[in-house]
Parts: sequence; structure tokens; C-alpha cells
Amino acid sequence: MPVQLTTRNQEVKPEAMLGGFVPPKRFSKVRFGNYTPNVAFPSQAAARSRLEQFLSGSDTSKGLFGLFKKPSQPLSLYLDGGFGVGKTHLLAATWHEFHGTKFFLSFAELTFAIGALGMPRAIEAFGQAKLLCIDEFELDDVGNTLIVSRFLGELMPRGTRVVTTSNTLPEQLGEGRFNADDFKREIQGIADRFESHRIDGADYRHRAGLIAPTPLSSFKLRHAFEDATGEVALESFPELLKHLGSLHPIRFNTMLEGVDAVFLEGLEQIVKQDDALRFVHFVDKLYDREIRLSLSGVPLEEVFPASYRFGGYAKKYARCLSRLGELMRESALERSAV
Repeated sequence: MPVQLTTRNQEVKPEAMLGGFVPPKRFSKVRFGNYTPNVAFPSQAAARSRLEQFLSGSDTSKGLFGLFKKPSQPLSLYLDGGFGVGKTHLLAATWHEFHGTKFFLSFAELTFAIGALGMPRAIEAFGQAKLLCIDEFELDDVGNTLIVSRFLGELMPRGTRVVTTSNTLPEQLGEGRFNADDFKREIQGIADRFESHRIDGADYRHRAGLIAPTPLSSFKLRHAFEDATGEVALESFPELLKHLGSLHPIRFNTMLEGVDAVFLEGLEQIVKQDDALRFVHFVDKLYDREIRLSLSGVPLEEVFPASYRFGGYAKKYARCLSRLGELMRESALERSAV
């Protein structure tokens, strides 16, 4: 049944928003037991063991001369690593295997939620949790640095334990986006709240020489749309981009509710950075919800200008292109199986 994303503009009530902060569909069944570490990178198995210990309640921290001491506040963990090494799998497994009040959300969703609720209400709401899992921790600008510094500074001493993933070491947060030296105290304050663990390895999406499929012609895209089953949307890329600009990003998840496949026609280079970052968040939601994606238009490597792909948000765009490629491959495989 056809649906139209560009007509969807549902309000998101705070209660519904908080209730939706659980691992996405793609990670609904992951556990420590079905995480398969790459034996070439021992840090992957070590990270899983550390998280299992974290959940066992036997955490201690080392003080002077390696002697163990009781931490001054609940211990929190920071998983640093590249794309596709299993960080989100381990984070979601932590959430699933923890017993108690808990939330799971991306860093972008956290900043959007704080903005929607206001700081006092956000601290009160998230402060009810014993565990907060934050995926893709990143400080995009000065405002986010100050917001997150205050939020964690008030939340964590209340007893909420935090596990987060990132592609950036804690002390390097903010580099390349703004003058991090001016906010060194806030950045260091965030870093000091976590025990950092590096997870090495190659992006599983790039193993065995996998490459992203070439976008379809407009004719083939429309033909695939007509043959598709379930709730499917055929959208003009420029019109979708315009619609995303009219929505608070916290609504993207609701906009995609019930959708099985999206067909984007006329993919073109995104010339405005604000539009590019909204599209990155939109792709994250498609990926999380395992929504099939087919495209016509320019090759993926042309979607973001080189100045964006190698600028301050390079890691966001690299993750987006990696996920776009995987979504397109999954759709191509499904079409070939029909």
C-alpha cells in the first residue's frame, strides 16, 4: 500500500518519546551470546568481557599504585572504535541484559530530547533510569558540548550508569568542529566521567569486497515500487529533503512508523550542510528500522560534497554512506530473490 512521507507531520508527546527509547528493530535480538568477535582483533572480545563484568555488579576502579578503590559515582563505560566493529551490538546487548529502568537512544536523539523537554525535565525523566545507553556519542558544536556537560554532570551523580559508543576518543570530542581549546574544561569533564575502551577492527559492511550497488534508473525505480509489497513510499528526493527541514528530527522516527520500504527518486548532491545532516539522521532511522531503500540519481559518493566528507563532520557522513550502501544491497538482494 502506498504511503506519503511528505504529508506526515505527527506531534511526538514526551511520554511516547521516552517510551520509544529502546534498541531499534535491527538490534532487537542481539545479546552477548550472539556477538561474534573477530579473532584478529582481541579488543572486541575484551570489550564484551568488560561489559559482562559491568553488568555483574563487580565493578571496581583502580587508584594509586593499582590498588582498588570504590568509585565516587557509578562507573560508566565509553566504547571507542570505527564503523561496523560491533559497538552498537554490544551496547544493545548491554541494554537487553540489564534488569532495571533503562533507556537506549542515539546521541542525536538525546540532544533533541533535551531540547524538546528542557534541561530540568530531561534530567528528571532520564534520572529515573539506572542505565542509559547512548549510541554514537559526538559533540557537534559548542552548544551540544555545554548541554551534555551539564546533563551528565547532574545525571550521573544521581546513580545513573552510562554506556556509550563513539568513533572518537573522549579527549578528542569536538576536534575539527569548533575551537575545542576554549571548551577544554567541559570536554575533559565529560571524558573524566568514563572508563574508555578501544574496539579495533574493519567495517563488516566492507568485508569481502562488498560495494554499494549503482542507483537504479528512474524507470527501474518506479517499476520496483509498483512490484513492492507492504507499506511503501515513493518520494522525490528534493521534496523529501524539504520536508525533513520542516520537522524536528525527533519526529523522523514517527514519520517512518509502519513503513516497509522507501523509494527515493532523483538523488542529487546536497548543497546545504543543515540539509545534509538531517539526511544523515533520516538514514540512521531507516537503518535502525530495517526499512528497505532503493534510489535513483547520482552515485553515493557524489551525495555529499568533498568539503563535507573531509570536514568536521566527516565521520557522520562516512557512517551514513556505509549504511546507505548496506540498505541498497539488502534491497537489491531482495529484488533478485523475487
